[in-house]
Amino acid sequence: MAPRLPDNSDERITAVQSATNGSQEKTKESDVEYKLQIVWRNVILFAFLHIAALYGIKLMLTDAKWQTNVIAFLMYIMSGLGITAGAHRLWSHRSYKAKWPLRVILCVFNCLAFQNDIYEWSRDHRVHHTYSETDADPHNATRGFFFAHMGWLLCKKHPNVYNKGSGVDCSDILADPIVRFQRRNYLALVALCCFILPTVIPWLLWGETKWNAFFICAIFRYCFTLHTTWLVNSAAHMWGNHPYDKNINPTENLGVALGAIGEGYHNYHHTFPYDYAASEYGWKINITTMFIDGMAKIGWAYDRKKVSENVLRMRIERTGDGSHPSAAKQKAH
Repeated sequence: MAPRLPDNSDERITAVQSATNGSQEKTKESDVEYKLQIVWRNVILFAFLHIAALYGIKLMLTDAKWQTNVIAFLMYIMSGLGITAGAHRLWSHRSYKAKWPLRVILCVFNCLAFQNDIYEWSRDHRVHHTYSETDADPHNATRGFFFAHMGWLLCKKHPNVYNKGSGVDCSDILADPIVRFQRRNYLALVALCCFILPTVIPWLLWGETKWNAFFICAIFRYCFTLHTTWLVNSAAHMWGNHPYDKNINPTENLGVALGAIGEGYHNYHHTFPYDYAASEYGWKINITTMFIDGMAKIGWAYDRKKVSENVLRMRIERTGDGSHPSAAKQKAH
């Protein structure tokens, strides 16, 4: 649900969807007209989800066993990795390669996250990078914080998302049999991984009530993971500095990096989308990079792409806003 590579032209992507109806409001990219159309079904579903998540918080604080709260946190990390290390850095950007056991694990974690299947998430993300901050961007941040955060899921997509996205090729993602299997069986896998297992595991292992387990480990954990992912689209496109490229909206936001387990170094990421660490700082507030490096130690992750020091330095000097530590040192001298 959350959700290009202009700097990485060898990436091939596809976005194939049907066009929506629209009228009024002209766009910058074409003469397509657009009228905001709210999808009330999604509004109602998200409203119920958030009410249930608030109830889950109450249970966490008043009734649940401590083990249940701990496993909910661990499931948040696992589901986050299904997005960050999986759909994002592996499948969307091809920033590293993974052997099949790791791809299976990331697929399971991705089902736990329930943010659309790997193919659909990666397709939307590649379109976002290709047409960032335009009407063809699925979560265009120039339309405001709420739209970029979750509003884009509550209304019909702008026609340019379909029209321009149809030229972005994703055939390399569908070439992975694990992705195809998940896509064919997505609803069943999500029901099992996101809702059934998080409810049953605490009940079986330490006698938690199914009621508590469901509202804490399934519902609240799911809703919390959604918001940490969405912050990358909203907060990390609005608040922070631009040490690598001052000409784009994405920013360096340490708060988002903490919540989204390493995805808040967004000015760096949009400048160098092929870097597997999505940051120049390695493990600093970056659980995802720690995880990928750990998988590399056992041989399951390999061919990790990294920006060279020379390219990094030249880019900071050429397009940075002067906030990078190295730029400050140069000014001091």
